[in-house]
Amino acid sequence: MTDNQRAVLSACFSLALVLAALFVTQRFLLPLLWAAILCIATWPLYGRVLRALGGRPIAAAALSTAFMALVFVAPLVLGLVQAMHQAPALARFIAGANTDGLPPPGWVAHIPFAGAAVQEWWLATLGQPHGLAHLLHDGQVAHLQSASEVLKRAGSGLLHRLIDLAFALLCLFFFYKDGAALQRQVNAIGAHLIGAQRWTLYALKVPVAVRATVNGLVLVGLAEGVLLGVGYQLAGVPSAVLWAAATGVLAIIPFGAPLAFGAVALLLLARGATVAALAVAAWGAAILFVADHFVRPSMIGNATKLPFLAVLVGILGGVETLGLVGLFVGPVVMTLFVTLWHEERRLRHPPP
Repeated sequence: MTDNQRAVLSACFSLALVLAALFVTQRFLLPLLWAAILCIATWPLYGRVLRALGGRPIAAAALSTAFMALVFVAPLVLGLVQAMHQAPALARFIAGANTDGLPPPGWVAHIPFAGAAVQEWWLATLGQPHGLAHLLHDGQVAHLQSASEVLKRAGSGLLHRLIDLAFALLCLFFFYKDGAALQRQVNAIGAHLIGAQRWTLYALKVPVAVRATVNGLVLVGLAEGVLLGVGYQLAGVPSAVLWAAATGVLAIIPFGAPLAFGAVALLLLARGATVAALAVAAWGAAILFVADHFVRPSMIGNATKLPFLAVLVGILGGVETLGLVGLFVGPVVMTLFVTLWHEERRLRHPPP
């Protein structure tokens, strides 16, 4: 057997092992990816905790993981407590809307320019029995005949998400504890595959892109939720805290915040509070304009050296392809692609 044949067989063996590992762990790949993103984004924080504890990695990892669990679990518990009070009524409403149809509110016919068309569409879809199931194109929706069925399915989905969250936090602890050794191993493998200089160029881009995306999306989105929540409270929105939490989550996704404050404005309009509805819509539009046109492009683009269009395409394409985790994977991929673009251009046109 020649050296080339041996190298090909060795590569095939390594690839087969990687594919086998991915196949076995496919159910836990998403929590692992979330844990990796959190670890990269908060690694400087872990470093400060490690130094404060005198270099004890287990204690530092446990304390950092507990802090991250508090950050995620506390709002989740607050949202669940709020939702539990309204879940039975909401479940009965969804089941009734799916089984019997949902008649259009009176204000739909008075929408300027499009009231008649919107009312006709509503009567042809949501107003028909099982119209909600046909609108969502989901066979499971057709089985939501009772409030107990709605609660059962919602509870099952919530339980799976909680299991994923717990596993992600467990993985985060080990990523913190063994992060330095894992980073050395990854760097050694990457340098062996594509060369030390080139691997260093790309490896330095990943943590910068992840942290910039977390700051630009998560922190800005949560800030939007807080500011809009203040507006909800002043406008007299029922369950303003719950609506603010939903707005903060949706605001993480570009163009997601209008869905939240638009729904709140429609709710106020349906209750007859026209001035409050217009005020919420105007306040939300102003916050969205500042956040999406100035704050986010500056925080993400300046850190990653990406043009705004590349940032936007990376975020939206990542969400479309990978779901919520694509918010963070997309900009990283675009950062690496732009790095490759500039690298190839320098190779074609070397400086004099």
